[in-house]
Amino acid sequence: MPRRIRPANAQADDALVNEAIERQAQEAFTTEPPKTLQGRINFLMKQLKTTKAVATELGISQRSVERYRKGQRKTPPKDITDKIDAAVRARWQPRVRQRAKKRAATSTGITVETRAQFGYSAPIGTTDEGRQRRITAHLSPEYARRLFDAQQGIGDQTPNEVIAEGLKESYFQDHGRRAANLDVEFTNIDYIDVSY
Repeated sequence: MPRRIRPANAQADDALVNEAIERQAQEAFTTEPPKTLQGRINFLMKQLKTTKAVATELGISQRSVERYRKGQRKTPPKDITDKIDAAVRARWQPRVRQRAKKRAATSTGITVETRAQFGYSAPIGTTDEGRQRRITAHLSPEYARRLFDAQQGIGDQTPNEVIAEGLKESYFQDHGRRAANLDVEFTNIDYIDVSY
C-alpha cells in the first residue's frame, strides 16, 4: 500500500504527541526532582560531568553554571530557569519512567484524550466530512508498545499515525463492531494528553 503524503502540519502534530508522552512519563516520578537552583545544577553536573556540558545544554556560559553551582547567583532569568527545569526533568529517574512505559506496553495500555480534526474515508452514502472532535479512548498495550517504538523511530509509522489507528479501532470501529471500512485521519491537534 503506497504511503500517503503527510499534511504540512504533521510535524507539529507529532511534536505535540511526543510532548504529551513526555509529560506523562514525568508524572511517574516516585520522588520530586531537586527544588533549589543549586540542587538542580549539581544534579545536572552529576549527569553531564562538566560545567561546559551543562552550559552547552542550557545555552549559557560556563561561568554562569559555576555561579549557580556555588550559590553566588540565585535567580536566573525565567527562560534559563525553564531550561534548567526541563533538563533536570528529562534526566530524573529514568528507570522509573521506563518501568511505567513497559507496564503500559505489556499490560495496562494507554488512555488518550485529545481535541483534533478527524477526517475519514467511508463508503458512499455516509458522511466523510472532517471536523473537530474531543475524544477520550483507552488503547490496548499493543498500541502503547507501537507508540513508544514510533516515538524512538522504530517502525514505519509516526506516533500520530499509531494514535490515529488506535482511535480508529477503539473509538470509531468499537473494536470491530461497526464501520469496518473506515480510514481515519488525525490532524490539527488542538491538545492531547496521554496517561498510562
